[in-house]
Parts: sequence; C-alpha cells; structure tokens
Amino acid sequence: MITNACRLCENWYKKDLIYVIGSLKNNTLKKLWFIYGDCYAANKEIYEKIKDKISDGINELPGVEFSETNELGRVNKLDPLGITYLRIRGMWGMENPIKVFDYIPQINLKSEFSVNVIMLKEKYLSFPQKDINNIEQLIGLNFSIQDIKIKSPNNPAKLLDAKLLSYSRLV
Repeated sequence: MITNACRLCENWYKKDLIYVIGSLKNNTLKKLWFIYGDCYAANKEIYEKIKDKISDGINELPGVEFSETNELGRVNKLDPLGITYLRIRGMWGMENPIKVFDYIPQINLKSEFSVNVIMLKEKYLSFPQKDINNIEQLIGLNFSIQDIKIKSPNNPAKLLDAKLLSYSRLV
C-alpha cells in the first residue's frame, strides 16, 4: 500500500522490501534485524482480501455518507453541523522476529548485541560474486552465514531455502 509518489520516484520494475527491526534496553541498541519482505510477510493479496472485506462492510452501512479514499473508509458529516468526518485506517502490526523465527536454532539470542539478516537463498545468490566474496571474507568468530529453512509466509507448511547472516558479540 505504498503511495504512487513512492512507487514512481525511481525507475524500477521490482524493488526489495526489507523490514528493519531493533530492540533497545536502557536506551542501547541490543538486537537489530534486517528481514527481506518475502521471508516475513505474505503476498499482498492476502492482506488486500481482508482490507477489501472490511471496506466493503463499512461502505454497506445504511444512512451514512462515504468518500472515496485509499484508506479502509471515510465517513462524512458525523455531527449535526456536518463538519466532522471519520477516517478509518488500517494499522498493520507484525510480531517481533524473535517470535516469528523462534524455530531457527541458529539464531543467537543470548548475546548482548546482535545483528541478524534473513533472506532467501535465491536472493543471496543473485548478488554479484564480488559482493558475495567480500561478505564471506567476514566469516569468523563473531560473524557467520548459514543455510536455514524458513516457513513460507504464504504457506507455513512449505519450507523455503534461506540464508541467515549473523553478527553477535558480548558487550
């Protein structure tokens, strides 16, 4: 549900969406996640189906004036003067990646500071070989790259080949 201005600001056919989620403790960053959208969220049709059902239901209310909107709905003239309106907006929330990927034993949750990147293996292999070589040269005590299986956001019974890039250290 990005705006057309966002969609048209650059010339592109397909763009990666990466969710970046961090957690703080005592105002200090402790965990940082970079998760490619195709590993974390279902296809947009899943969400649009729910959004459309809600919008259709709201728009069927009798005796209420509605406006065209990109939101779930907008009801006009709610008060006797007809000067107020109600914007009905969708507020999507997602579980923390620590919960979503809790079935992956390779994720180190005990370190004081960690960065985890999850992407499909196909995406990782699409990087230029020079970049893959540079990333893999970082492998060592605090950094690892592992092949993992993740649940498909569209069908949790299907496992997807993915990569977990992890950096962790004790502070």
